[in-house]
Amino acid sequence: MREARSFTISQDVLAQIAETKGASSTSERVNELLKRALDLERRERLAQEAEEFFTNDDAKSAGERAAYQKAAKRTLSRV
Repeated sequence: MREARSFTISQDVLAQIAETKGASSTSERVNELLKRALDLERRERLAQEAEEFFTNDDAKSAGERAAYQKAAKRTLSRV
């Protein structure tokens, strides 16, 4: 379900959206771009969590990392 909201968007951003929207409406294009941005943000957050997981040097993390790597190898060997 769509819900009407009010947001302020700068004129230069609106101009870029108008140039790239093609046959779709401005609202559809903005929604598409927002979904892509949210997905990109989620992926970046996951990559950061993975980076922190694999660079943590304490003993507990080393054991967790080894267990994860072992499980990943088992999973990949089944493919």
